[in-house]
Amino acid sequence: MEYNFQEIEQKWRKFWAENKTFKTEENKDKKKFYGLDMFPYPSGAGLHVGHPLGYIASDIFSRYKRLQGYNVLHPMGYDSFGLPAEQYAIQTGQHPAITTEANLKRYREQLDKIGFSFDWDREVRTSDPSYYKWTQWIFKQLFNAYYDYDADKAVVIDALIAKFEKEGNTTVNAEHNCEIEFTAEEWKAFDDKQQSDILMDYRLTYLADSWVNWCPALGTVLANDEIVNGVSERGGHPVEQKLMRQWSMRIKAYAERLLTGLEKVDWTDSIKDIQRNWIGKSTGASVRFALENSEENIEVFTTRPDTIYGVSFMVLAPEHDLVAQITTEEYKEKVEAYQKAAGLKSERDRMSETKNISGQFTGAYAIHPFSGEKIPVWIGDYVLASYGTGAVMAVPCGDQRDYDFAKHFNIEIKNIFADVDISEGAYAEKSGTIANSDFLSGLEVKEAMAKAIAAIEEKGLGKAKVNYRLRDAVFSRQRYWGEPFPVYYQNGIPKMIEDEFLPITLPEVDKYLPTEDGEPPLGNAKTWSWCTNKNILKDNEKQNGTCTWPMELNTMPGWAGSSWYFLRYMDPKNENEFVAKDKVEYWQNVDLYIGGAEHATGHLLYARFWCKFLHDLGFVPFDEPFQKMINQGMILGRSSFVYRIKDTNTFVTFGKRKEHQTTRIHVDINIVDNDKLDQEAFKNWRPEFADAEFILEDDGSYVCGHEVEKMSKSKFNVQNPDDLVEKYGADTLRMYEMFLGPIDQAKPWDTKGINGVHNFLRKFWRLFHDADNNVAISEGEADKKALKTLHKTIKKIHEDLERFSFNTGVSAFMIAVNELTELKCNNKEILEGLTILLSPYAPHIAEELWTKLGHEAGTISYAAFPEFKEEYLVEDAFAYPVSFNGKMRFKAELPTSMSKEDVEKEVLAMEQSQKYLDGKSPKKVIVVPGRIVNIVV
Repeated sequence: MEYNFQEIEQKWRKFWAENKTFKTEENKDKKKFYGLDMFPYPSGAGLHVGHPLGYIASDIFSRYKRLQGYNVLHPMGYDSFGLPAEQYAIQTGQHPAITTEANLKRYREQLDKIGFSFDWDREVRTSDPSYYKWTQWIFKQLFNAYYDYDADKAVVIDALIAKFEKEGNTTVNAEHNCEIEFTAEEWKAFDDKQQSDILMDYRLTYLADSWVNWCPALGTVLANDEIVNGVSERGGHPVEQKLMRQWSMRIKAYAERLLTGLEKVDWTDSIKDIQRNWIGKSTGASVRFALENSEENIEVFTTRPDTIYGVSFMVLAPEHDLVAQITTEEYKEKVEAYQKAAGLKSERDRMSETKNISGQFTGAYAIHPFSGEKIPVWIGDYVLASYGTGAVMAVPCGDQRDYDFAKHFNIEIKNIFADVDISEGAYAEKSGTIANSDFLSGLEVKEAMAKAIAAIEEKGLGKAKVNYRLRDAVFSRQRYWGEPFPVYYQNGIPKMIEDEFLPITLPEVDKYLPTEDGEPPLGNAKTWSWCTNKNILKDNEKQNGTCTWPMELNTMPGWAGSSWYFLRYMDPKNENEFVAKDKVEYWQNVDLYIGGAEHATGHLLYARFWCKFLHDLGFVPFDEPFQKMINQGMILGRSSFVYRIKDTNTFVTFGKRKEHQTTRIHVDINIVDNDKLDQEAFKNWRPEFADAEFILEDDGSYVCGHEVEKMSKSKFNVQNPDDLVEKYGADTLRMYEMFLGPIDQAKPWDTKGINGVHNFLRKFWRLFHDADNNVAISEGEADKKALKTLHKTIKKIHEDLERFSFNTGVSAFMIAVNELTELKCNNKEILEGLTILLSPYAPHIAEELWTKLGHEAGTISYAAFPEFKEEYLVEDAFAYPVSFNGKMRFKAELPTSMSKEDVEKEVLAMEQSQKYLDGKSPKKVIVVPGRIVNIVV
């Protein structure tokens, strides 16, 4: 029979589904392997060929671990809350749940076609109330905890309250933003609201006014990674800075542990460096500068206290609380105008702008803490209110941004570095000798730092400090399609809803836009199920489902559900716990995690934070979620172009384009075959091309131009995997995606090579069949050369998989099949071993051929990975190159066990040797066993 991949693949997909082949159970007698793909967000466009790359790699490795006898957990689910579905709801009125369900169905169909060994019984969706019930529960645990630096971990808030009641807060060593000190007696005298506000300053999730990236068009706050070139990634809408009352997560408390934890995981150095830079640990000093004619002062953090005498001005963030207080009447109008302009820029834009220098003098002056000099106070948008103290002491001679600012506004630049020329730019090196700095003059930088910090502390102006660039994470979104907070407000005090009433489900709303009063979309809700659920509130505090006490109207961000989903896969149906203790203790953390590097400063950081928190409270036995991680490289698209002659609807072929003035236009790759355009299909593609005319090649074809770019719908270079599965089969697609190149490197997509992979599978199929396509497999002892090919391949595939080199494995299979074809090998022992080796890569064809090998019952998925035997690679004979006076004349194949003396005798006795000796006796015979024979005449 011919290799009918469509029939075979459909058959085995059905078999796996009906028999739940990949259903995973906890089995403590077996070693575990947990392989995971990063949570996909199901968009309406479905998958393109770049999406499955990581899934295929993790599936190959998971199947390989099953063959090695591991108990494998390989699940899949969906990050199903998201802005795209909500935007569609706003435009059409269709509930996001309906849109999401349709997208999920499309994704599932596509994933199934590719033959993944996912345990679909463990599927989770972040938008499922049975899942986000536990996201809400975790939020409550964070609310009811604080970070105790003495214990160096999160501790329940009741322990903090007990300390307050016993001794106040003066001895508490915790992460907080509480600005007052109080005694136990004062604490007890505070009313409920005062106590709530103080505890809010310590809680790991807390309410606070914070500057956010606000997108008016989308009606929501955006994270930095949701903004591109100053506008929203979705829709390209303007983004501005806005002060809003938000829930935040005190991730900064974990900054040091997030840094040190990187030493325990097997991640690439590049990803670790991205996280280290994002966390941004720096040591230095906190210093207070008094303000002229004011009781207020400006606090700054500096990593270079040794340069304090180089301060010639100060810069506050435009949003800094002090700006309105210190700005003089003369500069008030200009300052307010500058603040308004700065508010229209995103944080990312302000951080990245280096050429557009801007600022505004406030009219106020600070007093230098050592020299007593007056220092002008400016505002500038390169300083962020949300980073550090929102203020910098500007030392233009030692910092290039300060230098550029000073040059632009003609501010004095003091040089405090000995023998350094700063006429062309700042001196940013952390070495050299300090000058013009009173008691610090003549000291080397390191010594000057220590002395400056000592003086600052001695004068009571500040203290030595470790600072982190990492900021607390805003946790509120003004969206409908997200997890509701389990929070209501009683007299302005946030209250957590009891566990028995979780989940707080999304209420129905008439529209998905903010209310007329500017409240988030949930403000449109007329009823909340929680309010009619049980008698949680007094009867006179609830009426017909309308909560007397207002609910929290923001929803949680997308990263809430994706921060812990790897735990829920271990126990997805548990209604009483987010994960049972025995299951999390068995599966532990993820052994192999595959996904994109673009999540380094978002999902990966937040998941590590939540994992450490859950570990602190004893819910999970590990504090790093992902032990080994591989970041798959992007598959790039091969775009095609047509060339339209200016002011016409005539298109000239690539080879003749230089003869005309043309505009290059992207064209759908699906109407291009081997760079040749289907001209009729092009005319039918878009209405404006219906009457297109062509200047063609001499053979009548239209040849397109091409270029490798990011795969994108806008470039019409997206390749749908469904089309390739239909044309070549899923096994071909799986192997070809791996064959393109190393998993962690970007690579261009080009279907020119896919025929070669498909032909390989057909050639593999033919090893099992005779010329009439009947199964023809021989029993008995295998040929030694065939055994050598098999065991060479076993060794190669094992080694390649252990180092995640999937592409070289495909090459090894091709070599093996070529060698066995040449040997006309159809031996059962050989074919059985090779089929098992191939099964992780091409599971459908492997399952089919497994049955032809006589394994009618069961599945190849749980066969044993072939054992490598070195003995089959040991050569019985060696073809010695025989040289005369250094020139190779012929080869002599002799047993490898033969001694030097016997090799010499055997070679000299050969007819070819006698010919070259020509009756002469050799002067010398050199034999290197297993290498060469050289005869000197």
